[in-house]
Amino acid sequence: MHEKGLHHPKKILLLIGLTIAGVVAVLLQDRIPQDVSYHIFADERELLGLPNFWNVVSNLPFVVIGAWAFLQLLSQKPAGLLKGTLPGYLIFFVGIVCTGLGSAYYHLSPSNQTLLWDRLPMTIAFMGFFSVILSEYVHFKAGKILLAPLLLLGAWSVGYWYLTELHGQGDLRFYVLVQFLPILLTPVILLLFSSPFNTNAYTWLVVLAYALAKVFETFDAQILQVTGSLSGHSIKHVLAGNGAAHIPAGALQKKSGAQNKKEEDTACHSSPLKAKRHPFGWRFMIVSLY
Repeated sequence: MHEKGLHHPKKILLLIGLTIAGVVAVLLQDRIPQDVSYHIFADERELLGLPNFWNVVSNLPFVVIGAWAFLQLLSQKPAGLLKGTLPGYLIFFVGIVCTGLGSAYYHLSPSNQTLLWDRLPMTIAFMGFFSVILSEYVHFKAGKILLAPLLLLGAWSVGYWYLTELHGQGDLRFYVLVQFLPILLTPVILLLFSSPFNTNAYTWLVVLAYALAKVFETFDAQILQVTGSLSGHSIKHVLAGNGAAHIPAGALQKKSGAQNKKEEDTACHSSPLKAKRHPFGWRFMIVSLY
């Protein structure tokens, strides 16, 4: 158990308070229907008979790298992981793969109907990642306990939006919460709590990468005008998918059972000042969800 979390219950209460405040602030807003202009992208060129070619094929890195990471993690089960966080990591990479497939499907024919299959896997990845953050920073059991409820909440938010759109009363508010609240809470968690791992820099890169992805998304047309070949949206896909290239060398080294037990005890009981190297730079890949 993380000592800092135990001895600072006010910090946990603050985190809960911020969560409640965020939920209330969003729910006080009028419903948010899906803007039809969302489906209009700067690059709609057809190549090799494939509509919106670059926005479709630029999702390939998500699928390839996500699948590779999932298989490596599943086969080697690195001992440096906190006990109970493996499912969160695996679900995160399943979400990465499905996001690539869903995004490619959406960009073949952008509409609310296809957008459903883009957003649903993103919520899977969001929640898998956030469960790991909770376990590694707040309490090592938190992510394990909350993983299933978070996944259900994410899927429900997408289903709710889609059903309201079908009835002409589109409402994105719950999906907005699922997408933005975890990324906004992550810096707060990093500042309030300590992890037994020395990989805070990777998590901060996640926050920065998210902001960068939003910049590319926002200036989709302007970037296409500058490059003359690739739009901001396509580049966002490529950069996000290749985030896995930042995985540190030797990240998947196996360790003995005795070392594994020692590391779990360290993660649960030692001072955050005695941090050890986490075997992953996986978290940099979260940019791909946005």
